[in-house]
Amino acid sequence: MNMAKLLSVWTVPAFLILVLIVGKARRVPVFDEFTAGAGDGLRTCVKVLPSLVALMTAVSMLRASGIMEMLASAVEPATRFLGFPSEVVPLALLRPVSGSGSLAMLENIYESFGADSLIGRVASVLQSSTETTFYTIAVYYGSIGIKKTRHTLLSSTCGDLTGIILSALTVRLLLY
Repeated sequence: MNMAKLLSVWTVPAFLILVLIVGKARRVPVFDEFTAGAGDGLRTCVKVLPSLVALMTAVSMLRASGIMEMLASAVEPATRFLGFPSEVVPLALLRPVSGSGSLAMLENIYESFGADSLIGRVASVLQSSTETTFYTIAVYYGSIGIKKTRHTLLSSTCGDLTGIILSALTVRLLLY
């Protein structure tokens, strides 16, 4: 067995053993703390669940309704002007809303155009330089009960837009 495989197999068990040893040395009731943390996590899941269900429903409706294709067609002149491949526009529109949906779309781009094509590389850089903004806001703000996002939505959307635009520019400057 090579060293990397050995390390990947033993990292988690070694960490757990280290936690148990340190907990025992500091006289911390590790199992009690573990169950208390699991209970807190379960309560957080219950608080966040309505936001997640609403978000997943909205994403499914967007994909099924054909609105994504209509939006992609509407922004095509601007993307053409920016040198942004129109094949990546649906990914750019879906990425701030759904991580799993955008990952499936990225896989579809790889299968259609190849991972090493201009389109595949722009899609890769876009996927890694943007965030699932609306999902993240729903989960984090929902878990602690914040109702007003104030400047979070505007600033994070601007960050996503910057990542989307610069993904094409970066790939063109550095790789083509």
